[in-house]
Amino acid sequence: MVLSQRLVQKQTTQLVMTPQLQQAIKLLQMSNLELSTFIEAEIEENPLLEREDPEGGFDRETDAAPAGDAEIDSGRDADDGAADGLDAPTEPMDSAELATAELPPDPKDAPLDTDYENDWTNDDRAGEDDTRGAQQFADWGGGTGDGLHLEDRLRGETTLRDHLEFQINVQIATPAERMIALALTDQLDESGYFRGTVAEIAERLGVHADAVEAVLSKCQTFDPAGVYARNLAECLAIQLRDRDRFDPAMATLVGHLDLLAQRHVAQIKRLCMVDDADLAEMVAEIRALDPKPGLSFDSTVVQTVVPDILARARGGDGWHIELNADTLPRVLVNQAYFAEVRASARSKAEKDYLNERMASANWLVRALHQRATTILKVASEIVRTQGAFLSRGVQYLKPLTLRDVADVIGMHESTVSRVTSSKFMATPRGVFELKYFFTTAIASTAGGGSHSAESVRYRIREMIARETGRTVLSDDKIVGLLSREGVDIARRTVAKYRESMRIPSSAQRRREKAITL
Repeated sequence: MVLSQRLVQKQTTQLVMTPQLQQAIKLLQMSNLELSTFIEAEIEENPLLEREDPEGGFDRETDAAPAGDAEIDSGRDADDGAADGLDAPTEPMDSAELATAELPPDPKDAPLDTDYENDWTNDDRAGEDDTRGAQQFADWGGGTGDGLHLEDRLRGETTLRDHLEFQINVQIATPAERMIALALTDQLDESGYFRGTVAEIAERLGVHADAVEAVLSKCQTFDPAGVYARNLAECLAIQLRDRDRFDPAMATLVGHLDLLAQRHVAQIKRLCMVDDADLAEMVAEIRALDPKPGLSFDSTVVQTVVPDILARARGGDGWHIELNADTLPRVLVNQAYFAEVRASARSKAEKDYLNERMASANWLVRALHQRATTILKVASEIVRTQGAFLSRGVQYLKPLTLRDVADVIGMHESTVSRVTSSKFMATPRGVFELKYFFTTAIASTAGGGSHSAESVRYRIREMIARETGRTVLSDDKIVGLLSREGVDIARRTVAKYRESMRIPSSAQRRREKAITL
């Protein structure tokens, strides 16, 4: 066999991901808030881009285009909430059309019987108190005088550390003990538990471990009761001592919290030497305690989910779907500024730069429009399929896959996956991530339509919630009840769904109901 080199021409076809195509895919995956951040960066780099004026609307003399705001209507069947003839528009609505959209009247918009705004001015004493009130407001620093502003006088929120440091300075006298107490405070977690060790504190400060233990005992008397505890049992014991309820029986119960968690009632009664009534009272006292006392000082603001899509019922014949205009950024291309700057450009480099910026701006507007249209198409098909769920509840949630939606709207399955990623829809049932509506199918025993896995979980949870002390359902019993309702499901699947909902086994639930907790 002779080895040789030669030149061969070969023609092939392949998909090339251009930078603009890659960027368009990234835009599709972004939520409205992420998209707003991206738009801000683009506006800083491209002088031809600018945001739409929310008050003045679009400048009709420029090549303006909304960044993906549109609305669609859907017909809904009266029986199952399904919609027919639901088509996403090819062109988005501008702000003027959106503002004039007809919506049903809201009862909350009805006028109030009392004019609270003018109620004070109608008072006979209002005139004589105006001057005095203004003077008091200025004295408090609310005016333009030399005093502090009112908001400067408001006290900030007290943190757990601030609260404990104040008690350290008041109740611990010597500087050495205060230094140890501050070192102990540094080792507290957000729940108020001491996560360090006495030996580490003693070695770091160069003191004896007994001195650290003594200061720790003093700190455990601070408010809120239970701080500086090293574990849950010690935290509960501190609170019970503070209430003067830490007797030998209660101490035994606190020392065997594992048995209490497993509901071994007979063994607990034998160890504590109490009867059913006494044990029920002791457990009620335990449940009234705070296992995480430090969280009462937590001032962290919980970030609520901002929906990207809004879906609401439209009378009795369909659903109204639109993108959330409050979070959806709108941009326009300033054609007038482009013409003015291009007229003054002299060199070829300047003209090439302007042309490149204009092409980039036009592409961005088109990409945002395409993104909005695609999102609305996917949301429309979801509402079409899950209309019964939106109208009646989770038990009517239907099986749905990404391929089902992709086949209907004529797009690839990966595109639908990107659209549903990190996006939320506000519905009359609450705010749901788009992926929540996609559930696997469970076969029906009658051979009819299949059941959604999420609706089956809901039925299992409802069955267990209706249990009484004498009727605890086993997994096999739940399988039988679901089979009567037309759900063909295996026992291991019921066990898997029950564990995913953090529901204990039937034996554990029976022990829980053996005593009133």
